[in-house]
Amino acid sequence: MSELPKTFDPASIESRWYAHWEASGQFRPDRPNAEPWTIVNPPPNVTGSLHIGHALDNTLQDILTRHARLKGKDALWVVGTDHAGIATQMVVERQMGALTPPQKRTDMTREEFVAKVWAWKEESGGEITQQLRRLGCSMDWANERFTMDEGFSKAVLKVFVDLHKQGLLYRDKRLVNWDPGLGTAISDLEVETREIKGSFWHLRYPLEDGSGFIKVATTRPETMLADMAVAVNASDARYTALIGKQVKLPITGRLIPIIADDHADPELGSGAVKITPGHDFNDFEVGKRAGMAAGSMLNMLDAKARVVQVSDGLIPAELLGLTTAEARKAVVARLKDEGFLIAHVDKDGEEHDAEPRTIQTPYGDRSGVVIEPWLTDQWYVDAKTLAQPAIEAVRTGAIDIVPKTWEKTFFNWMDNIQPWCVSRQLWWGHRIPAWFGPKIERGRSSYEFSYEQRDTQQFVAIDKAGALVLAEAAYAEFPNKKVRTFESFEEVVRWEMASRDTTDTIAIWQDSDVLDTWFSSALWPFATLGWPEEGAVPSPLRGEGQGEGQPSSAAPGTTPHPDPLPAGEREQKQLGGRYPNDVLISGFDILFFWNARMMMQGLHFMKDVPFRTLYLHGLVRAADGAKMSKSKGNVVNPLGLIDTYGADALRFFMAAMESQGRDIKMDEKRVEGYRNFATKLWNAARFAQANGIVASTNLEAPRAQLAVNKWIIAETIATVQTVDLALADYRFDGAANAIYQFAWSRFCDWYLELIKPLVSEVDQRLARGEVVYTHELVHADETRKVAGWVLDQILVLLHPFMPFITEELWHAMADPAHPREHDLIVAQWPMADARSLDPEASKEVDWLIRLVQEIRTARNELNVPPGARLPLHVRDANATTLARLERQAPALARLARVTHADGEATGGAAQVVVDEATFVLPLEGVIDLDSERARLTKAIAAAEKERDALSGRLGNASFVERAKPEAVEKAKADHADKAAEAARLQAALGRLG
Repeated sequence: MSELPKTFDPASIESRWYAHWEASGQFRPDRPNAEPWTIVNPPPNVTGSLHIGHALDNTLQDILTRHARLKGKDALWVVGTDHAGIATQMVVERQMGALTPPQKRTDMTREEFVAKVWAWKEESGGEITQQLRRLGCSMDWANERFTMDEGFSKAVLKVFVDLHKQGLLYRDKRLVNWDPGLGTAISDLEVETREIKGSFWHLRYPLEDGSGFIKVATTRPETMLADMAVAVNASDARYTALIGKQVKLPITGRLIPIIADDHADPELGSGAVKITPGHDFNDFEVGKRAGMAAGSMLNMLDAKARVVQVSDGLIPAELLGLTTAEARKAVVARLKDEGFLIAHVDKDGEEHDAEPRTIQTPYGDRSGVVIEPWLTDQWYVDAKTLAQPAIEAVRTGAIDIVPKTWEKTFFNWMDNIQPWCVSRQLWWGHRIPAWFGPKIERGRSSYEFSYEQRDTQQFVAIDKAGALVLAEAAYAEFPNKKVRTFESFEEVVRWEMASRDTTDTIAIWQDSDVLDTWFSSALWPFATLGWPEEGAVPSPLRGEGQGEGQPSSAAPGTTPHPDPLPAGEREQKQLGGRYPNDVLISGFDILFFWNARMMMQGLHFMKDVPFRTLYLHGLVRAADGAKMSKSKGNVVNPLGLIDTYGADALRFFMAAMESQGRDIKMDEKRVEGYRNFATKLWNAARFAQANGIVASTNLEAPRAQLAVNKWIIAETIATVQTVDLALADYRFDGAANAIYQFAWSRFCDWYLELIKPLVSEVDQRLARGEVVYTHELVHADETRKVAGWVLDQILVLLHPFMPFITEELWHAMADPAHPREHDLIVAQWPMADARSLDPEASKEVDWLIRLVQEIRTARNELNVPPGARLPLHVRDANATTLARLERQAPALARLARVTHADGEATGGAAQVVVDEATFVLPLEGVIDLDSERARLTKAIAAAEKERDALSGRLGNASFVERAKPEAVEKAKADHADKAAEAARLQAALGRLG
């Protein structure tokens, strides 16, 4: 047993123990016959650094992993990082731009740039993995994965090719979130909505026959250059006669129809809506309902969001090449000059070109530029078909979403799911395994003498060789032509320009796009475990006799899919018993971007759910409840908190504050408080060391005769039961608070105080040569054994939450004669053995604690001097209480500074009631009773006055509705405090009788 330093210093133990655990393979102990237990870590971006959300997410995962390991399971926590296409490419391009002279990605070949990104990844990527170690995450680092490592990449390509064969992945022209700054489509999660001061313009569109105008309004007047319709509601009597007629667009002169669609709300504005299907998501759907093909929809912007000519050639030349902001000014000026702009009249009667509005505007979260809905060709997954088994899995309980309140949101999104755009216009990422070649028309290549990027056919295969086989079969009617593969369309163009004769060759070229990172991470629960090489299952939708590379005939959204397997069959786990995973911990904000897509892909390719339970935690917010953001300056750095308070304190804060269905408000004072909790436990261990208390050698509770020892054993067992139930229900706060209350209050505050005479004083008397009786030595020995056993149970229970300090104390408390056989990380979870319970002993000690608490409260409220010893009279006590008073007299004298006295108390006294008995503390001569009554009366009046004032404030509807939410919450809290204070003081006055 090594003597503990006087001061607890987290920094001195954390790095030492983590290095030991990792080096000795403790994160994956050899347990070949144990029950597998698996969880996968949401892979952080390889460019990322640990933020407070990571700290919460990974703390919860580590709690479950360490708990499973302590339960004897073969616990595996899969760890890895995401290649983060956009973020990583931006980092490397930014570094290149800072060189002298600056470099651009386009200055080199694709292969050269990708090699440069790999070099950056090896040198600088993965900083977050070191930060996760600082948090204490017990991950399987020996098998760390990366979404672009060789094995994972094979899985990604297989999934793409298989989905395409099955008709579940296809190329289509649709609207996407287009980032003009990055030049790529992005996901909804990468769009940041900002409130911008903008304008609302009202326009006149003249009817073709010259009989009048129809009024529309827009926040983006420049898009009228690509308008294709005006929509009105069929129920709107104002426009019934106009449906089917045409308007002549100002500026372009384009004739567009007036159509009926429910998207037009008669109650909003004029009830008529301009429809620009190529530049608005709602308008795109209106256009489809009106029979407009995506290929016919007008696209007036290029990839840099500059105005380009549309297919009908009607946009004036002077507007071409303008940015959207420049085009807006120019279009508004022309509309005004030509009399098509309706002036806005403000409240003072003054006219303005537009009505001022605060507009929700989408921005790229990385580029910082306005996101454009843009019509472009992309690859899509038929999410609607894949969603059906996932919906059924949640509905039948095959996947349990915790908390249940998220199920409604899940079903609503999945029932209305849209095709999933999976292509990105980047160089870093999984390059799409698709090649393009000229279509065959009437027995010959339509581009026999020249190549273009339109009207092509696709060859989807795992690799170039596979694509070549498919292309040769497709062009078999041209036996004299050789199919040649090229890396890109640009390479085809260079080849065609450089070659004198290309008539003997048919060129095919690979798609230059890469896959969305969410596409690859959707395979995380099974591709990280070796799929498809290890334990792969046949793809459930592979059609018999279906040719390689040929899509099925099923239309998107209609392909059949098997139901999730019955519960009995699901128990037959795959991939070495690791699939399905046992649980997934995730933030609710990626429920659709990641969690739902893992369900879809897992059910499709593995024929089973990816995880049994999906636990969704909330956000960590600033102390005032606001969302953290760099722009607000309220971001909290978890590494800074670890530096100041230690990883254990931060972890315990996260667990204790994680309440299902609620966000966490960051509170550094609480983190500090849990650092104090660790210090208290440290000092309890030092007390144990100083009094000959060492680690237990048994899992079972020692035999006990003394009531105080029976009581603490029962309290320990009850705490184990509470923690077991809480963790089984994913009540992290319940588990953490149960351990906290037991360790701090029951063990440190009460048990150690109660046993001091049994261990400390006996040793002191022996040291002084005084007489110590045999039964006292027996009681001391029993107490040391019980105390050592209880402290062991506390360390094991607390280890998933506070791994560092518990491991340190685990070894520090070892008996030199019986050193620990193993580290705490692989110890055995406590057993909740009810056979060790003694209800009567527990009742007695609980009674003693309540009596001491009541006496201490009375003394404190009545300003009784701390050192004053008071007689304690009792009335109406039954025989059980009197017997307890006699047995616990030494404890009462030491802890409450009272001595049991016979007879009735005289004069002024304080009274406390515990169970059936009234305990009386005479106060004559101890305090000035009249002054104390006056003080209490005055304090009661002040507290009640503040309480009533706050009550009136909260009863004022105007205050509650108009004040800031935090001000209302503070008023409620203050009111509760003052009400409690008034009640407490009233009770104190009542005690004086």
